[in-house]
Amino acid sequence: MTGVVTIAEVRDTPLDLAAHEKAVTEARVGAVVTFQGVVRDHDGGRGVTRLEYEGHPSAAAILREVATEIAADPDVYAIAVSHRVGRLAIGDVALVVAVSTAHRKAAFAACARAVDEVKDRLPIWKRQVFTDGTEEWVNCP
Repeated sequence: MTGVVTIAEVRDTPLDLAAHEKAVTEARVGAVVTFQGVVRDHDGGRGVTRLEYEGHPSAAAILREVATEIAADPDVYAIAVSHRVGRLAIGDVALVVAVSTAHRKAAFAACARAVDEVKDRLPIWKRQVFTDGTEEWVNCP
């Protein structure tokens, strides 16, 4: 039996960790592992003031593809994953992943794999604006 993808979306509004946790929780679940990618105030020794994410039109389909691959793991009961686009401030959440399984080890592994696959494959570009007024684009797969 394969798991289910409960949420797989790219959106321009704030992400809700609790909603993702709830979306993967049911009576048979023994472990829920979550991840939040949060905008930090530095990168590579430089101060960051904000990030701006832009997604390719295929980003949502690729995110669903990644989620479906993770859900195909026989240990995974459910996965919920969202990536935010648009202008994000320090402390905003850019990525949320929640995975449920019967046991913690499988949940941690599946969540880590999902985060890695999203970062490797999702066609979303990140513009970093630094405290010195410079900027750079990064993270294009």
